Amino acid sequence: MKQFSPINPATFSSGIPLIDLSKPDSKNLLVKACEEFGFFKVINHGVPTEFISSLESEAVKFFSMPLSEKEKAGPPEAFGYGNKCIGPNGDVGWVEYLLLRANPGFDEQRLASIFGRNTEFTSCAVDDYVSAVKRMACEVLELLADGLKIQQRDVFSKLLMDEQSDSIFRVNHYPPCPELQGDTNGRSLIGFGEHTDPQIISVLRSNNTSGLQISLRDGSWISVPPDQNSFFVNVGDSLQVMTNGRFKSVRHRVVANSSKSRVSMIYFGGPPLSEKIAPLASLMEGEEDSLYKEFTWFEYKKSAYKSRLADNRLGLFEKIVA
Repeated sequence: MKQFSPINPATFSSGIPLIDLSKPDSKNLLVKACEEFGFFKVINHGVPTEFISSLESEAVKFFSMPLSEKEKAGPPEAFGYGNKCIGPNGDVGWVEYLLLRANPGFDEQRLASIFGRNTEFTSCAVDDYVSAVKRMACEVLELLADGLKIQQRDVFSKLLMDEQSDSIFRVNHYPPCPELQGDTNGRSLIGFGEHTDPQIISVLRSNNTSGLQISLRDGSWISVPPDQNSFFVNVGDSLQVMTNGRFKSVRHRVVANSSKSRVSMIYFGGPPLSEKIAPLASLMEGEEDSLYKEFTWFEYKKSAYKSRLADNRLGLFEKIVA
């Protein structure tokens, strides 16, 4: 893989919103972060450290296996192991990954094919971690509803709590890239190309290796300093629509590291497939019009799956202003 891209070296070590979920003003800070960045870091998140370290340890063991063993987990259609190819439309990256459903016990057979005799422990590790992160995601969404002064506090979180919630859990591994070692020209290799997340909310945690970058309103890219003890949260396309564009779905990407392995674990909180996605009436001010056509999550997911990573997926669902 020889495709190198110039990367803006600017960092934003002190500028990424940091939200302490235990503080009484967190709801207003969360709203501001979603409006200005679509991205923020949370601390005092309530996810037990042992759940994090246990699952990361299992992930590292899996990705350390020979490729032939990992490939027994099957192609990611729609769940399983993938390597370099991202989606069906030609996107590639310096990455390998596992895709699992984010429902307790749902992928037990798939986990058995991946981890063999350790399945019981690993299935438990996945369930513990995902359940804890899901609770935290729901807390964030309910604080956002409070901050937006929406009477129905669970208007967003109920979609994740629904038994039919179409949520996904993804573990990405970005191996060290030998092609970058000793490079003095500042080149970077794309690990995962720029994109927005189509779901409602994404909750990401990685080991202490850099690589994640987000795009600002002016189109510039900034590096997100790694923090293995905190979580990073993205606004997804669906939440942007439900807030009629008030919250912004952040465009982000990952660049490869020359010497260190990066492992990230992401919970994508999605609604049930039949759920209709449209701006909330309670957030429409006066004569304000909806910026988006109503669609079901199934319709949007199907459309997004047909697109390339960098495409503006919401473009097809925007209303044309006369």
